[in-house]
Amino acid sequence: MEQLLSQLINGIQVGTIYALIALGYTMVYGIIKLINFAHGDLIMIGSYVAYLSIVYLAVPFPVASLLAMLVCGLGGVLMDRIAYKPLRNQPRLYALVTAMGVSLFLENGARTLPFIGPGFRRFPDVITTQNYAVTPNVVVTNIQVFNIVVAVVLMAILQYVIKRTKIGMAMRAVSQDSDAARLMGINVDFVIAVTFAIGGILAGAAGILMSVAYPRLSPYMGIVPGLKAFVAAVFGGIGNIPGAMVGGLIMGIVETFATAAYSQVAEGIFFVVLIAVLLFRPTGLLGEPTAEKV
Repeated sequence: MEQLLSQLINGIQVGTIYALIALGYTMVYGIIKLINFAHGDLIMIGSYVAYLSIVYLAVPFPVASLLAMLVCGLGGVLMDRIAYKPLRNQPRLYALVTAMGVSLFLENGARTLPFIGPGFRRFPDVITTQNYAVTPNVVVTNIQVFNIVVAVVLMAILQYVIKRTKIGMAMRAVSQDSDAARLMGINVDFVIAVTFAIGGILAGAAGILMSVAYPRLSPYMGIVPGLKAFVAAVFGGIGNIPGAMVGGLIMGIVETFATAAYSQVAEGIFFVVLIAVLLFRPTGLLGEPTAEKV
């Protein structure tokens, strides 16, 4: 029982990171129906911005984290402005292929930079690890608590923005019908830019949390977490914000338990769960069927 509790805590920590990344996928898809495969690389950018700020500029960790999140938010906006906006009225396949190209450009471009390089770098120990005994045999670290609390706070802030602010209402309106929203005076391009910015900020935060817990950086560090977060977004219902949160949490918990049970199949277990869910509910756990306009 205690072993299961320990695995559950670790799974929640991993799941909250996946949830933050999945939110970027699901928000962009909900607004412009684009799968931004370059989104996972913002994790890498955020991690390296924080790393370089701390190691070379001696910036305090909280300031470095905010800087990394802002850079990732700007990176998301630039992705849209340079790569995706010119293709807005083209077939979706064009934007999808472009997203893959942007991802490859960022990954291979980063490895050529002298202050990043192709090898691995260790993220500095910004938090001294402390253990807290939940039970005599179950220990929770302050890093796990930090990651979970920060992720939950960011998700709560996002929910407030979406549900209670004007820009959130505009995002929901554009998601439902961009043409009608434009006729009502909403600046659709600005809303899309804000969506990319928020997704980038959350990806940057996820990268920092991941680097604190697993301090190994590389130009390709965002590929696997990005893919898993995308699967989590589909699992929860792509385009549905609560679904992305739930999908990310379930992804982390299932992966952690599968790794403990039989590590060699852990990477594939969640995909089996995803297929099983989509067979009975094609829109995902919390997704709702929508009618296609013809």
